[in-house]
Amino acid sequence: MKSATTPNLGPIAGATGGRGAAARRRWGRRGLGLVAGVAVLAAGAAVASGLDAADVRPVPPTSRRTLVQPAVERVTAAGLQRVVRAAAGRVVLVNVWATWCEPCRQEFPDLLKLRRALAGRGLDLVLVSADFASRLPQVRSFLAAQGVEFTTYLKDESDTAFIDGLDPAWSGSLPATLVYDRSGTLREFWEGPATYETLLGKVNELLGP
Repeated sequence: MKSATTPNLGPIAGATGGRGAAARRRWGRRGLGLVAGVAVLAAGAAVASGLDAADVRPVPPTSRRTLVQPAVERVTAAGLQRVVRAAAGRVVLVNVWATWCEPCRQEFPDLLKLRRALAGRGLDLVLVSADFASRLPQVRSFLAAQGVEFTTYLKDESDTAFIDGLDPAWSGSLPATLVYDRSGTLREFWEGPATYETLLGKVNELLGP
C-alpha cells in the first residue's frame, strides 16, 4: 500500500485506468501493507456485536510484553461495515493506517485528540491497521505508546476485496479516512493526512448541536 501526503493523489504511479483498477493491479502483485520499501517519508471504540466470526475474530497474542496494549481484532470490509451499523445514532470516523506510513503516524495524535474532544457528542473513532499480521507486535506497541485503550482492527482479507468493500474510488494510498453520519451513510472520504482543524470541520456539522 502506498503512503500519501496529500488527500488527492490519483491512481498509483505507473498504472492506467480507474483508481480502483489501478489499486487492484498493484495489490494483486504485492499486497496491502507492502510498500514499506518505497519512500514513505515522501509519502471507537466500535461495537463488535452482531459481527460474523468470519468478519471479525481476535488476533492471537504474539508478544509477552508487560505493557498494557489494546485489543486488536481482525476485520474484513464487510465486518467493518457491520461495526459502523452497530454504532447507529453516532458519527463514525474510520481511519486506515499502517506503522510504516509516516504520514499516518504523524496524523495519529490528532485523531485521538478528536475522539477525546467529541466522543461525548457522539463520535466514534475506528482505527484499522493495514499492516501484515506478522507486524502485530509493532502495531500493538505503537497503539500502546499512543495511549490507545479501545479496541482497534487489523485488515484481514484480500486487498481488492477490502478496497472495493469500503470505496472502489480508493487508490490504496495511506492514510485513508471515511466518515459516516448517524444513519450509517458514507458522507466523506479522502486520502492523505488531515490536521485536527480539518478533521473537526469534517465531523462537526454531522454531529450537530
